[in-house]
Amino acid sequence: MMDIVKCTEEYIAEVGAMYDNAVFALENSTNYPRWIYKVYPTVENVKRCTENGELYICINNDRAVGAYKLNADPEGNYDKGSWRRQLKVGEYLVIHMLAVAVGQFGNGIGKAMVGHALETARKGGYKAVRLDVVPDNLPAIKLYTGLGFTYAGTADLERGIEHVPEFSLFEFNL
Repeated sequence: MMDIVKCTEEYIAEVGAMYDNAVFALENSTNYPRWIYKVYPTVENVKRCTENGELYICINNDRAVGAYKLNADPEGNYDKGSWRRQLKVGEYLVIHMLAVAVGQFGNGIGKAMVGHALETARKGGYKAVRLDVVPDNLPAIKLYTGLGFTYAGTADLERGIEHVPEFSLFEFNL
């Protein structure tokens, strides 16, 4: 049975290793999100997000099989999006760093985590959930659009990431 909970200190090392393994596997196949091994995401990101109460993990049989960050910070210029609903920062939540453990793809973990994010936003009184992905990250785009997210344009979010100059934006209005 899967359970999605906020990450706690006891899971930091395991979740950090899960991200490391996922990024290593991506770099040795098709690196859709263009993450960089030991650069992003890392155990340091996991620790910081856990301390901030922003990291959720999917637990199955006492093991972390997925994780994502959820907060109100777009970490870039979301004003460039062609949003269907004009909202201010703080009126929506943003999904970041969503990853599924190597060997767990296709088990519904990503779908469960996105559903959890939507429910968390609803319960928190937010008006939408937004996110951005690398434009050619087809598995992520398929996941999000399949769950009802709508495309809101592709733009330079002014993050200063040379190898990812633009991101495709998606929203789910609540």
